[in-house]
Amino acid sequence: MTARQSKRRHARTTEAQSWRATEIDPQGQGTPSSELETGILVAHYGVAVDIRLASGEVRSVKVRRRSGHVVGDRVEVVGERLHRLARDTELRRRDAMGRTHVVAANLDVLGIVVAAVPASPSGFVDRALISARAANIEPFLVINKADLPATQELVARVRETWIDGPGGLDIPVFVVCATRSDTPELTSGLQALRSFFANRPAQPRRAAFVGTSGVGKSSLVNTLLPELALPVGDINSYSGLGRHTTTTATLHSLPDGGELIDTPGFRDFGLVDISVPQLAAFFPGFSELIEHRGPCRFNDCRHDAEPDCTIKAAVAEGRLAPARWQRYRELLAELRPS
Repeated sequence: MTARQSKRRHARTTEAQSWRATEIDPQGQGTPSSELETGILVAHYGVAVDIRLASGEVRSVKVRRRSGHVVGDRVEVVGERLHRLARDTELRRRDAMGRTHVVAANLDVLGIVVAAVPASPSGFVDRALISARAANIEPFLVINKADLPATQELVARVRETWIDGPGGLDIPVFVVCATRSDTPELTSGLQALRSFFANRPAQPRRAAFVGTSGVGKSSLVNTLLPELALPVGDINSYSGLGRHTTTTATLHSLPDGGELIDTPGFRDFGLVDISVPQLAAFFPGFSELIEHRGPCRFNDCRHDAEPDCTIKAAVAEGRLAPARWQRYRELLAELRPS
């Protein structure tokens, strides 16, 4: 190793050590209690985060680029040092390249946003529902762009696929228009959504929206938090897909109560750390069907080739759409070892 290479390696090591020194580990040991403050991570900029302290002050703290911190984390802060506390919940996804991402932490509810234009990819809603339920986060559906003629058809399709009939999910569905409020029909859904977040007289809910780019997620956040004025992208006329407009995850307090985490849009939602038994248990509608019709013959039934399966019987009797079972089998094939 040349002298120049050794100098460069020493510089990189010193820089890495300086980054590591900005994080507390373990929890404030040896630190006077008067210096330690608790807070919530409310914005993540890659190499820095904003922390909203219990006093209400917002403080910026440097972190390593891959520190693992995400918006919604509860943290302890001492000056420029940061320590993440245990999470109650975390929402994770796997992208098309197989990389794992934690989307947000300590969520109570997850809003899955869809629209007639652009249409969400096949299986997106199912994947989001499974990920939410497996993470012990309550999912709900938001159908945006209620002013478009095609939205009524989408509402009917969503209700037929996920809500109505045996096996339907008992989850809230809000039909909204994030960009227009000139008629009572268009404002009622947004008001119902605000009340859902406030959750009076119980504990207000912390929520996040997930949705493919272009479904109006940023417009929806702008309507709920108009002071943010987030940039809104148009639909690409060539691909029919939305343009990403949100690039930084942020957490905000809602005027009527509750909190909202705004996350960058994405076009896929790969399942992370979901086992085959969990898929069988959490696939939308299966547990409701089994509760309605009785259990399968085998406790560990995978609803595939096993005999006396409640789910297969429901398909044969027309109580579950064959497309829903086929969608489940496609996800099952993804999770099983090749």
